Amino acid sequence: MKSLFDNTSFKCSRLVTKNYSTSFSLAVYMLSPSIRDAIYSIYGFVRFADEIVDSFHDYDKEYLINDFEKEYYKAMEMGISLNPILNSFQHTVKEYNITDDLIQAFLKSMKLDLVKTAYNTQTEYEDYIYGSADVVGLMCLKVFVAGKDQKYEQLKHEAMRLGSAFQKVNFLRDLKDDNLVLNRNYFPGVDLKSFDENAKTTIINEIEEDFRVAYQGILKLPIEAQFGVYTAFVYYKKLLKKLKNTPYYEIGSSRIRVSNYTKASLLAQSFVTYKLKLV
Repeated sequence: MKSLFDNTSFKCSRLVTKNYSTSFSLAVYMLSPSIRDAIYSIYGFVRFADEIVDSFHDYDKEYLINDFEKEYYKAMEMGISLNPILNSFQHTVKEYNITDDLIQAFLKSMKLDLVKTAYNTQTEYEDYIYGSADVVGLMCLKVFVAGKDQKYEQLKHEAMRLGSAFQKVNFLRDLKDDNLVLNRNYFPGVDLKSFDENAKTTIINEIEEDFRVAYQGILKLPIEAQFGVYTAFVYYKKLLKKLKNTPYYEIGSSRIRVSNYTKASLLAQSFVTYKLKLV
């Protein structure tokens, strides 16, 4: 039965989310059950594309990402794909009116990772972040507002700022691997050789401003999405605080993490805050 296949496809996307990101998976679980599968399907799609360009070093990455894109559009045309990740994602795209410009912007940034190693200007940096992170936030926002254009436009700016904040935290946390393993410099003018406390402070101040703006959007989200998004917000704020308290030379030599115990504690604190309507 087709419904059984579709249900299995969404379960595959859920499995991808849980295997690749315990923190994001936890945040999705805090969403209303009615929208969880849609968010899992978005994560599965963006995770597979990101995995192609970041991890499959022994394979033809350009061929794989182009084939992934072609198979997605085949799925959109036919209404089905034997790739369960693409099958679940195309359902979500259609149900929540996720526009193709968001998909194209995301794939453009993924393809840049195959050919571009440095982002030397603010414009290049912002364009990459828009495609790699902001549009993912906008895809999720489409789900949160049930595809309603007016509400989407009202919250669009804050959703983009939250996506930017998350991505910049990831860039800062992964500075060592991005430079030494993937040979990429995302922050304009910043690499391991020039990274110092002043550079770290400038980046953190920028991220904190993104979080400040994004928080106002969280307050306006539908009830089905608010606590889940707030959970992710609190986790990334904690990660940023750890980065802020870590000397710049340690960020350049190791990957900062939040322990599972701390994640559980943050969840409990977030729940209490939310229930007391302090969000």
